[in-house]
Amino acid sequence: MKPPESVASNAIWTAGELASRPEWSHRLDDGERGELVQLLDSPCGKEIEQLDRADLPLPRLALRLQAIQRQLEEGAGAIRIQGFPCEGLDQRQARLLYWAVSIHLGTPVSQSPAGERIFSVRDARFGPTDPRSRGPNTSKKLSFHTDRADVVGFLCLQQAREGGENEVASAPAVYNRIRAERPDLLAVLMQPFHYLRHSVDHGNENPWCRQPVFSFTEGHFACCFLRVLIERAAKDERLPDLTPEQTEALDLVESIAGEPEMFLRFRQEPGDLLYLNNWVVLHRRTAFVDHEELERRRHILRLWLSMPNSRPLDPLFKDNYGAVEAGAIRGGMRASGAT
Repeated sequence: MKPPESVASNAIWTAGELASRPEWSHRLDDGERGELVQLLDSPCGKEIEQLDRADLPLPRLALRLQAIQRQLEEGAGAIRIQGFPCEGLDQRQARLLYWAVSIHLGTPVSQSPAGERIFSVRDARFGPTDPRSRGPNTSKKLSFHTDRADVVGFLCLQQAREGGENEVASAPAVYNRIRAERPDLLAVLMQPFHYLRHSVDHGNENPWCRQPVFSFTEGHFACCFLRVLIERAAKDERLPDLTPEQTEALDLVESIAGEPEMFLRFRQEPGDLLYLNNWVVLHRRTAFVDHEELERRRHILRLWLSMPNSRPLDPLFKDNYGAVEAGAIRGGMRASGAT
């Protein structure tokens, strides 16, 4: 397969360029913060994850969120919002307001076999062989990857004692570099790789799927990269080993994304929201050292969002995402026992 021409996209940036882009940095004003806080007084007999936009109106903030929705798909693909009013809130209140912001952007999808749509990212201190262990519930460094949804959102409630910085890189910028320097390996990355079903993905009937790292559909670029599941598939006796060329190609993605000028490092502080378009942004986290006291430990809330203005995808993604049409509800993990 001959790789297409270089990608031309607003989602192409270096670390310095993203930091200076106006869509990267937002700060809620007093009126927007007040609008959110008022939701705490709204009586409603529903559980948080049953609430919709009509239950949680944000007439003023919704205008900014509409712009952010467009910027995630058509702009840099990475948005940081500061000033979320989490100080003094209990966890339920923080989850409610985070849910309110996020449902004005997209549709939350499940992140676990239990059907959780708001997922707590914190070190659960599972043992190394515990099947419940996932990268988000450890304190270890995470490698560059994308999540199984159009957009991933993070709300920081508490930071670790040390470390835990976020790092983001432009996937189409990585693509263009590989195309210029190693077009032979780009052709490898545009062929499907086997992904083994995640150990916690009990609602998924497929033992594995096949997905390319880079793809184009109706002129729309997409990147999908979760190396840990690719490598688990290669170790499965039912599936083929990675070829030397495939391993070299995966190494090159991580190497280019990890060059200092290619990724922006920052630290989410309490009250910081982060939204990333997974089709154009790679992200990772540095290792961290946590507080001993449970109530002081690092705690991030995560949402996976299916976006109404999303791009079309290669048909190969249907097995893992459920749908590939532009704007379709897709992504996430199917709840165990779901029909």
